[in-house]
Amino acid sequence: MAIDESKSFIPLNIAVLTVSDTRSLADDKSGNTLSDRLTAAGHKLAARDIVTDDVEKIRGVVKGWIADPGVDVIITTGGTGFTGRDVTPEAIEPLFEKRMDGFSIAFHMLSHAKIGTSTIQSRATAGVAGATYIFCLPGSPGACRDAWDGILSAQLDYRTRPCNFVEIMPRLDEHLRRPKAQGATA
Repeated sequence: MAIDESKSFIPLNIAVLTVSDTRSLADDKSGNTLSDRLTAAGHKLAARDIVTDDVEKIRGVVKGWIADPGVDVIITTGGTGFTGRDVTPEAIEPLFEKRMDGFSIAFHMLSHAKIGTSTIQSRATAGVAGATYIFCLPGSPGACRDAWDGILSAQLDYRTRPCNFVEIMPRLDEHLRRPKAQGATA
């Protein structure tokens, strides 16, 4: 993987959602970690919110951001564990048009190198909905830092080679724009 310096950086509009029953903006270390890193990389913080561990509240915010043409990427932090209150995957995965299984694998590989087998306690997930990338991260600042530094910063940078998510963004909704095939039998 390398950066192609002949290409221009393309800033994305990224929304950050913290899922927590106990955090506020004043003490949201994970949300701050993501916000600080994405803006330092040159992206725009399009929106930021905190909701409690409630399926409908989480889903409501995420659906609103999916529908917002000013949001390209959504990153959530929190609610990916196994306790009774951890419901972020249940709230968001039904919204996915396409799952991004490779993200979870890459996240767990990266995490395993840092925290060993404890990585299995995370249900980090990702997908695409409404031409919007969605990444669901654990609620620890370390996990957010690792996911951003080790995966997201490169994949959300148009200059990353051999490939990145930015270059395919214009085609994410092509299935919605393509007329139905004439004569198709399936």
